[in-house]
Amino acid sequence: MFEENDGRTYEVVRNSEEQFSVWPADRALPAGWERAGGSGTKADCLALIDTLWSDLRPKSIRERASDR
Repeated sequence: MFEENDGRTYEVVRNSEEQFSVWPADRALPAGWERAGGSGTKADCLALIDTLWSDLRPKSIRERASDR
């Protein structure tokens, strides 16, 4: 959707399932997403997501798995 080196500033965002993404800082957030801290180039945001998001399963799946 957005080019890797497009000169934009991006933000790290997260949804209620604790899934992360990058979003252009100058655009309104889509419904269900919140700022998760961190902004910069797309590469900077993706690097931050790599450190924050170690378990790619949605929160609801992780919680079900831990109940067993």
